[in-house]
Amino acid sequence: MRTITLILLFLILIASPLSASHLLQSGPMVCWSEMREVALWVQTTKPAKVQFYYWSDAEPEKRLETAVKVTRKEHSCTATLIADKVKPGNRYSYELLINSNKVDIQYPLQFQSQQLWQWRSDPPDFNFAMGSSTYINERAFDRPGEYYADELTFNDPYGQNSSIFTTINHMQPDFMMWMGDNVYLRESDWDSRTGIFQRYTHTRSTQELQPLLGSVHHYAIWDDHDYGPDNSDRSFQHKGKSLETFKLFFPSNNFGVNGNPGTTSKFSWADVDFFLLDNRYYRSPNNRRTGKKEILGEEQIEWLIDGLVFSEASFKIVVIGGQFLNPATVGENHANYPEERSRILHLIEQEDIKSVLFLTGDRHFTELSKLERENSYPLYEFTISPLTAKPTNIEKVELNPLRVDGTLTTINNFALMTVSGSRNDRKLSCSVRDAAGAELWNYSINENELK
Repeated sequence: MRTITLILLFLILIASPLSASHLLQSGPMVCWSEMREVALWVQTTKPAKVQFYYWSDAEPEKRLETAVKVTRKEHSCTATLIADKVKPGNRYSYELLINSNKVDIQYPLQFQSQQLWQWRSDPPDFNFAMGSSTYINERAFDRPGEYYADELTFNDPYGQNSSIFTTINHMQPDFMMWMGDNVYLRESDWDSRTGIFQRYTHTRSTQELQPLLGSVHHYAIWDDHDYGPDNSDRSFQHKGKSLETFKLFFPSNNFGVNGNPGTTSKFSWADVDFFLLDNRYYRSPNNRRTGKKEILGEEQIEWLIDGLVFSEASFKIVVIGGQFLNPATVGENHANYPEERSRILHLIEQEDIKSVLFLTGDRHFTELSKLERENSYPLYEFTISPLTAKPTNIEKVELNPLRVDGTLTTINNFALMTVSGSRNDRKLSCSVRDAAGAELWNYSINENELK
């Protein structure tokens, strides 16, 4: 009898919500949002059955559910599920079930479907946060010299305070744009699927990040550190594994160009189109002396120009890891690939494409670049970096002749972008803030200045 009782107690324990909570590794995370569907992501500690229940704030009694999936070790125990019963312009609350048990989460879980505004009203106002360069410390794998000899306390480690994610979450942007170096692969990571999975998992599991994942939508590009070694290019032998991992941890409903591999994708939010470029998978080596030097490659450039020409958005935002407009031939700026950079600029001018601006990261400092053009509107580039990685020493920052005075920022920071106003008079405002949320500078552009 005692044996039977113990077995029953064990079965009750493993079926309890507490046990379900122990199976949660990271997330849940809200991914893309469309009018008819929203993607929800989760990672478990081991293979498990996962599902989401969700309900509209307007109809809380009407509970909806996603399909059930089983997380698998070969997918790093991640799963993306689709809330496919949403209606346009609604806000929803949701809950996670693991092995049919509700997971007790102590912060709000919410998402939204995009509004059906076309032919009906002015575009809805919205805002989004953005940043790049997220380094999360892990003592055993960080570079030597970043800790005191007793190995117990930090000595100015490369990863800074993760509270910046709490600050961003408190502002409740509609979505977060991750602009590359979203994790930092170490020497022990980039040569195996196991290592890449582990690094993504370690970063994604950051405690301060969880509430932001749970109620803000997320979109991403990559750069060298979440792709492979520093400054890595198309020759990286494990780029297929990196791509697989990126797609598992930052899901999108469209990846690649014309069926070719890569992280290139596009999405729209209200009246703004975002073109997310892949600056790694097809990149020729920085020091290659012969052959064509390219970062994006011909097919991706044609895809971009086609999309920009087709778009009727108030703002057409191009997102890429390294700086594009900055003409300084340092680091991995696009200026080091002058033929490709000139070709893109020429095509934008030749096709008379309006409303284009650039968002970039990579540099471990923030600045706004403005390129004046003859007989056309100026091009802008907002470079926002770093989130938690160590900022660049100001004495080492090169002179950017396109830099807008007062915008150079060399501390950990992020930007909050707001798009507002009536149709044909939309304004994009960028507010750069420190890790505590204090505004460092702001800059606004009206859509009619880009025509």
